Amino acid sequence: MNPSLRVHTLLHVPFEGIGCIADWIAKNNFSQTETRLWENANLPALEHFDLLVIMGGPMSVDDEKKFHWLHHEKIFIEEAINQGKQVLGICLGSQLIANVLGAKVYQNNLKEIGWFPVRMNENADNTLLHFFPKEFITFHWHGDTFDLPQGATHVAQSEACLHQAFTYGDNVVALQFHPEMTQASMREMLKEGDAELVPAMYVQPAEEILAQLHYADAQNELLNQMLDKMAANFYRQQLLHVL
Repeated sequence: MNPSLRVHTLLHVPFEGIGCIADWIAKNNFSQTETRLWENANLPALEHFDLLVIMGGPMSVDDEKKFHWLHHEKIFIEEAINQGKQVLGICLGSQLIANVLGAKVYQNNLKEIGWFPVRMNENADNTLLHFFPKEFITFHWHGDTFDLPQGATHVAQSEACLHQAFTYGDNVVALQFHPEMTQASMREMLKEGDAELVPAMYVQPAEEILAQLHYADAQNELLNQMLDKMAANFYRQQLLHVL
């Protein structure tokens, strides 16, 4: 019998949870633990989880003076990657992955908040994201971006942001966009981040965002399928260890 996959999530603020990932964990009867970094930075031992999910937040990866736990979180993420754990980063999580892999993270020329298309490139065909449509609508909420880390594979971009997604090896996925957002988590984000919705080319008002909530189900399904593949990677690794 396969051991149950153990998921650990890193949360940076109370209003950015794991969205549809919670349903995926429950559906598969996987176990879940979490670190709420704004409350404490007690990170688990690496042997206590198999999949690490790093969520978003309004802070920058360089805000270590204000958020002292960022330093320890970066070390933790780097060690998880080096040990071959399955690692998924979303928004700030993707920026933290880029940072620990040696890439520069900085303010993007344009803020991107709302429902906008992402285009996959041909590199995606040989990655965990190979089944993603060539173009799809997904949710964005970010002002920062990153350079592509050395050894990473660039797989997606949008009009406002060149580096929307990359993979690193066969166990790390970094997504600048937010496919985990459900209708409920979206409303929570809007309630907390309303002040950021300053009119701009790629910033939609709250009314326009809410009018497009029907896109949530399709992006959730894409993320669920990708998570299935990350879980399969874990079980494949376990089998190889046995053999």
